[in-house]
Amino acid sequence: MSTAEGTVTEDSLPPRAGDPLITPEVVADHGLSPDEYERVRSVMGREPTFTELGVFSAMWSEHCGYKNSKRLLRLLPTEAPWVIQGPGENAGVIDVGDGYALAFKIESHNHPSAVEPYQGAATGVGGILRDIFTMGARPVAVLDSLRFGDLDSGRVRYLFSGVVSGVGDYGNCVGIPNIGGEVAFDRGYEGNPIVNAMCLGLMKREELITASASGVGNTLMAVGARTGRDGIHGATFASEELSEDSDESSRPQVQVGDPFTEKLLLEASLELIASGVITGIQDMGAAGITSSASEMAGRAGTGVELEMASVPVREEGMTPYEILLSESQERMLVVAEKGREGEVRRILEKWELEAAEIGRVTDDGRFRILENGVTVADIPALPLTEGCPTYEREGVESEDIKAWRAMDLSEHLIPEGDLTKSFLLLLGSPNVASKRWIYQQYDTTVRTSTAVRPGGDAGVIRIRGTKRAIAATTDCNGRFVYLEPRTGAMIAAAEAARNLVCVGALPTAITNNLNFGNPEKPYIYYQLREAVLGLASACEAFETPVTGGNVSLYNETDGRAIYPTPVIGMVGVIEDVATITRQAFQHEGDDIVLLGANTDEIGGSEYLYVTADLVAGPPPAVDLGAERALQQSVLKMIRERLLSSAHDCSEGGLACALAEAALGDGERPLGVSVSLDDDLRPVACLFGEAQGRIVVSCPPDKTADVLRIASLHEVPARKIGSVAGPDDGFDIRLRAASISAPLDAMAKAYFDSIADLMDSPSTGA
Repeated sequence: MSTAEGTVTEDSLPPRAGDPLITPEVVADHGLSPDEYERVRSVMGREPTFTELGVFSAMWSEHCGYKNSKRLLRLLPTEAPWVIQGPGENAGVIDVGDGYALAFKIESHNHPSAVEPYQGAATGVGGILRDIFTMGARPVAVLDSLRFGDLDSGRVRYLFSGVVSGVGDYGNCVGIPNIGGEVAFDRGYEGNPIVNAMCLGLMKREELITASASGVGNTLMAVGARTGRDGIHGATFASEELSEDSDESSRPQVQVGDPFTEKLLLEASLELIASGVITGIQDMGAAGITSSASEMAGRAGTGVELEMASVPVREEGMTPYEILLSESQERMLVVAEKGREGEVRRILEKWELEAAEIGRVTDDGRFRILENGVTVADIPALPLTEGCPTYEREGVESEDIKAWRAMDLSEHLIPEGDLTKSFLLLLGSPNVASKRWIYQQYDTTVRTSTAVRPGGDAGVIRIRGTKRAIAATTDCNGRFVYLEPRTGAMIAAAEAARNLVCVGALPTAITNNLNFGNPEKPYIYYQLREAVLGLASACEAFETPVTGGNVSLYNETDGRAIYPTPVIGMVGVIEDVATITRQAFQHEGDDIVLLGANTDEIGGSEYLYVTADLVAGPPPAVDLGAERALQQSVLKMIRERLLSSAHDCSEGGLACALAEAALGDGERPLGVSVSLDDDLRPVACLFGEAQGRIVVSCPPDKTADVLRIASLHEVPARKIGSVAGPDDGFDIRLRAASISAPLDAMAKAYFDSIADLMDSPSTGA
């Protein structure tokens, strides 16, 4: 008889008193299909215990096991001479010169943020910080990539406000500057906000440490906060769809963060690594002790034995199941050299933290769990990390999306004449408008290394003691990916690269966060597959390998999926901080040069969304070769000190890019006088979001050199106007249309719109 009937086989471990029987319903509640459960039985050679079922449920979830994405992720380029550590560790690591290495990664906390926005976002920041400092790197900056429904919804304003507060409070308390990111608003994210957090950490190359349980006989120690019941089955929760009643039922699966403990843990962990008394360290993140112990054993080819009675807990009566699967925050698992446990404790005591011996490294390749000396789980370690079933599913494009992409948009291209009203409406759209309301809540300059703060094309952090700096950005336009996934993913990578070169950085490597719906639906799997293929092509073209990241699937509420959103976190190196370039125009009288060509495309544009409430048409075409040439030409212009400013054209098109460069941070706006003779319809010319365009400004005596370098790289380039004075206003002339607006009206639309919307009442849970 099977355990589903309430009995155990002769070879099974004795059932633990109080544990429920394993029935088909219990298996389904753990997110395992009948076939996957049979695979568990095959791995075990017997029926699993309830604790063992919980371990497999977490490790074979999408969040930990990547069962629906692992085969696709193998298509991404991951190697380059400057890559020190690629995918498979807590974070990727690259060489950035002068003996320094950069650890960086992006992670999602979407599901927790949907039900408890403040703690969901805060613990997302805490988790990504730990991924960085467990590599031996000191976190130096964070970025965020956020998406919500339209801000006219009180519920959305509640989620938005909570997430921003959570991100800001946690990072501010730990003392890590937030240097940028992106925020988007669209009904496509109404039910599921997207909350992705990225972190950068610096170290000397020789300070790198990996998360492996090496050294048979070495001691496993739990350090940091005590284990509670918060976050149990968080990994499984992150691998399922939500429903309207998820708020209350899922709150216990959301972790609660303590940034002050995190700061102590950060310093203690770095001191532990520098001391040489430990051989490995890993964050107890998704799936808690289960994932950290099994992954460390898997990397080292060893086994682990853990005693649950030795784990410091903050709640009475916790079972091995609960202790193993808790995702309580601010905890680390370290491997201490045998005989040096006292040194570990002394370092932790210095930082007012606990360190408890909870197990040892074994040579038998088993993941063994004891409770007061009695075995309650005994699993082969490698199948937990390498044996997760993976799927290559049927992918078929949605007929509805095909129809949206094929929609005739010609009627929306008709407007001519004075387009100032449309321009100001677009400039005040939350997707185009300044995100100052957000980043003013963040500490952007703590640690005093921030060279470019939020509000520009990319954030920049100096490497102290050198002339070098690191630039970073996060980018993705979910509408483009929704309408045509492969093209949209290429655009995401291309825009990230343009943002980096606009500040003077050479694009170097990528971390990605693939946010999608339920991959078991053919049209969602199609989106995922096509997006990965597009990203692979872009990374190859730009020589930006993927060093790691995160996959977040099942982002759906009551069957309605988010837009497919493969967020790109890209980093680049600036060799000389003296060449850092800003997006804002700097000098009255400078020439304005457009690099790249305007096109007759408005598909998926912000203009369509704002004026017609439409997400339709084909996204703009992208030429990866032309994008690479544009990157190289701009970098050469910057290195030769020709440019006063550089700014990427994206949401809102050329008109909004010019406005952003004119307004800057609002302290010293400058006017614009531009004349365009394109043989294009005015709406497309001004508001279309054609790719491969950067607006630069330069002194008039440098314009010829700028045009020469562009020609050398076969990049279309032309002078389109000049920077005017603050009293001259904003003026664009076309053959059949014009925009003429005073700077104060533009500033009000651009800087105040989000704050004005957030002053409206919000609706909580």
